[in-house]
Amino acid sequence: PGVSWVEMHQLAERTIAEHLLRLGYLRGSIDDIVAAEIPGLFMPHGLGHLMGIDTHDVGGYPEGVPRFKSLRMNRQLIKGMVLTVEPGCYFIHHLLEGAFADEAKAKHLVEHKLRSQLGKFGGVRIEDNMVVTETGIELLTNVPRTVKEIETVMAGGPFPLPDSDYPIPRPAPADILAPC
Repeated sequence: PGVSWVEMHQLAERTIAEHLLRLGYLRGSIDDIVAAEIPGLFMPHGLGHLMGIDTHDVGGYPEGVPRFKSLRMNRQLIKGMVLTVEPGCYFIHHLLEGAFADEAKAKHLVEHKLRSQLGKFGGVRIEDNMVVTETGIELLTNVPRTVKEIETVMAGGPFPLPDSDYPIPRPAPADILAPC
């Protein structure tokens, strides 16, 4: 509770940019990359949204609160909110082509390396659903997330793994299926 959703979105964008920089897809300082709005090329959607009666529940913008591009919500998190957290990293042809042609953005892009991904790998988005609690969050999603978990499940192994390396506690399968 009390966490700014806009700040969480900005943290997600910065984290993706840090990884792309480390992997050699970007160049320059992380602060300059963020200032040039490079992370939005790879995560062109908001970090998540409120959930309620509708999948994309209303109420993300109280009256008088400024709107942010691609975000469905600009609020401080409060106990009882149910929302999605869905960071993603995409290699979208038309977004990258536009950036290659924009000098202010192109100087941060390692064009030959990025072009090598176009058409081969669209991207990935991971979605978790959560409830804000008095002390943090309760994760509602119980699916394979880590490389170890995904490889085990793809090989026909059991899930959840008894020795999962996922950092957020998950609900037990019986809790997910319990009647409301």
